[in-house]
Amino acid sequence: MIEENQKLFNRIQVVLDVLILLGTYALAWFVRFRSGLVPIDDWYLSLDYYMRLLIYIVPGYLILYYIFQLYTPKRIQGRRLVAWRIIQANVIGMMALSLYLYVTAQGDISRIMLFIFFCLNIFMEILVRNIIRFALRSIRKRGYNQKHIILVGYSRATEQYIDRILNNPEWGYSIRGILDDHQPRGFMYRGIKVIGSIDNLLIILPQNRVDEIAIAMGLNEYHKLEYIVGLCEKSGVHTKFIPDYNNIIPTRPYTEDLQGLPVINIRHVPLSNGFNKFMKRVVDLFGATVALLLFSPMMFICAILIKLTSPGPLIYKQVRVGYANRNFAMYKFRSMVVQEDTDEKKEWTTKNDPRVTKIGKFIRQMSIDELPQLFNVFKGDMSMVGPRPERPQFVEKFMEEIPRYNVKHQVRPGLTGFAQVNGLRGDTSIYERIDCDLYYIEHWTLGFDFKIIFLTFFRGFVNKNAY
Repeated sequence: MIEENQKLFNRIQVVLDVLILLGTYALAWFVRFRSGLVPIDDWYLSLDYYMRLLIYIVPGYLILYYIFQLYTPKRIQGRRLVAWRIIQANVIGMMALSLYLYVTAQGDISRIMLFIFFCLNIFMEILVRNIIRFALRSIRKRGYNQKHIILVGYSRATEQYIDRILNNPEWGYSIRGILDDHQPRGFMYRGIKVIGSIDNLLIILPQNRVDEIAIAMGLNEYHKLEYIVGLCEKSGVHTKFIPDYNNIIPTRPYTEDLQGLPVINIRHVPLSNGFNKFMKRVVDLFGATVALLLFSPMMFICAILIKLTSPGPLIYKQVRVGYANRNFAMYKFRSMVVQEDTDEKKEWTTKNDPRVTKIGKFIRQMSIDELPQLFNVFKGDMSMVGPRPERPQFVEKFMEEIPRYNVKHQVRPGLTGFAQVNGLRGDTSIYERIDCDLYYIEHWTLGFDFKIIFLTFFRGFVNKNAY
């Protein structure tokens, strides 16, 4: 089994990361102050003074690497994904370090030296991980560390498993053949042949020629599972089960152990994890604080213009449906003329809508009217990133039309979101928006949130569909 030494490998990787952090930090100090490549002042802090920061840098970066899943098996991560996660972790690490130096008033620490460390560490982390990847691949190409597998049953799951194995030879799997009771001997899928019926396990297993058995039968053959698993357990061959439920559960299910009872969760929601919730909340509070400081002049000017051009309240409160289907009051700068609740239209705003004020049209197109939702973030009704919330009457309508619509309420709604940075705002397809929301919910990471926030500055502010 390829994963049997993964824990040991992870420990080695942690040690390597510590050595890389120490080495690149010391090298950055040398380049900045002793190499002569960068001009320096007559006075500078000693290496010993700089090394004290490593008390915070090393454990902090290791925690970030763990959060960004850099200690998961390398066979399931592509090179680009690993490199991107390393960059994300280092960006956040450098931001946190800079904030710490600012708060503690350590202005004597060279920012140039820290930037050199930032670049060197990213380069070395990516380089070392790629060297390890290529070394493992080279070992497997020479026939070492290969795992020989027999597939039992032919189904959609079988084809999908074969596709992934053949597309990723670095995983080190070699498929010897397929055993199936319905496909004829010699039938072939992508070069993998049916070599016999399931009963041929009685011959193959005693010969001890395979390392693993992968059971991938169709749903209509699950009554044979007990018989097949019994044979495999008796022979001592490692057995894995690949369920054929993709046509029934078109999501990312995951299995948890309930005191020995395996339970399949239909949808994987990373934010159901307490630690992930806590980290996201910390980022929300920090991000909302920074955003308020950054946009407060703009909000102040906007408030004056609204008061000067249209009578009525400055802030408009609108009921939206949020986390766990709970209603909350979402804040916006008022962009329409004041209306009685009984006269309010129950439709989205249309092009050239007479209710929209002149200044309202501008702030809606530039998304300035959304800035008061930063206070919703502080209150905990919303997050910086997440699916956009809708009004209750639209939620009821969409729940009937789109079966998976209500899944978006498993997380807090966001001030911006994956759908928004993909141009799906205002009068756009609700089906495409839900697809983006579900993708975000199932693939959430802190890095994904930072990516969406970054893209919002380029794609998310100007809304051509806002009327």
